[in-house]
Amino acid sequence: LFLVPLASAFGSNGTAVTLARHGGTLVLLDHFAPDAALAALREHRPTHVLGVPTMVRMMLERLDAGSEPLPAPTALVLGGAPLDETTAAAAAKAFGCPVVNLYGSADGVNCHTGLAHAVPPTDGSGVVAGLPDPRVTEIRIADPDTHDALAEGAVGEIISRGPMSPLCYVGAPDLDARYRTPGGWVRTGDLGFLDADGVLHVVGRLKEIVIRGGANISPAEVERELTSHPRVRDVVCVGVPDPVMGERLAACVVPRGEEAPTLESLGEHLSARGMERRKHPERLLVVPAVPLTAAGKPDRAALRDRLTPSVTALGAQVDRQPLAEAG
Repeated sequence: LFLVPLASAFGSNGTAVTLARHGGTLVLLDHFAPDAALAALREHRPTHVLGVPTMVRMMLERLDAGSEPLPAPTALVLGGAPLDETTAAAAAKAFGCPVVNLYGSADGVNCHTGLAHAVPPTDGSGVVAGLPDPRVTEIRIADPDTHDALAEGAVGEIISRGPMSPLCYVGAPDLDARYRTPGGWVRTGDLGFLDADGVLHVVGRLKEIVIRGGANISPAEVERELTSHPRVRDVVCVGVPDPVMGERLAACVVPRGEEAPTLESLGEHLSARGMERRKHPERLLVVPAVPLTAAGKPDRAALRDRLTPSVTALGAQVDRQPLAEAG
C-alpha cells in the first residue's frame, strides 16, 4: 500500500519494490485521505505500507480505543520527512509491526538507514536516520559554503555519493553548480551529523532554518520536542517575516482532542525538555489538519502564507484557522 503518489521520488519506488518481491499487488489511492487509507489497509491487508509521517499521524487520529485492530503488515516504511520518536512508537503500537525509517532524496541519495532502528531513538540531538550502508551510499558532513568535510559530531550539510547518485544534470550546468561539489558529491540541503558510531542524525533543512535576530533556529528540532506535548497530534514549524527580528518562529498545530494547546503551554513544555527560550514559537496557528503537497509532504509554504498576512511588529500571537479554510 503506497500512500504517496507514484510521481514523487519516494513513490516512484512502488513498482520496483513490488516487482522485486517476484510480483505482487500495488495498492494506490486516488489521493491520500486518512479514512481511505485505513479502509485500504483493512480491505487489502498489505504486507508493507509506505508513506510520510504526517500521513500516519492523520491515520492515528482516526483510530480510538474502540476501533477494530488493524491487520498487521510486515513493516511500516516511512520517509519524506523526519520521523520523531513519539510518532514511531505510536505507529508501531497501532499497526502492530516494526516501523522503518528511510532517508534519501530525489537526487539518488538513496540511503536505507532505518533498517537497524525499527523505532528510531533520539537523545535530543537530531532524528536518528540510522547507519548508512556503504554499498548503497557514502555519507559525509560538510561545510555548506566550502564543502570541506567536518569533524565527527559537527553539524553541517549532509552530502552523498555512490552508485545510485546521478553524475550530473543533463544540459543544466547551473543545477550542477548548485547541487554538486567538485568531488562529485550530491548536496542534499539537509543538516545533520555523524556520531562516534557512524550513525547519521538529521537535524533539519538548510532552507528551512529560521533566523531570528541573527540566531539560527531549526524548525525540525522544535517540532521533534512538541510532538510529545499531550495536546499536540501534529505540528509543523515555519518562519514568518518580522520587521524587528527578521523572522519569528510559528507553530502550526493540529490539536489532540477538542482543546487546543496554548502558546504558553507549548513554551512550558519546551522549557521542561531543556530547550532554550529563544527557540520557542512566538506564533501559534491551530489547524484541523496539516496541508500536504502533491508529493505528500507537509506544505510549509501554504502554512507560511496563512500566517504572513497577519504578522505584526511585536508580541506573540495565536490564530485559529477556520475549519473551512484550513481543511
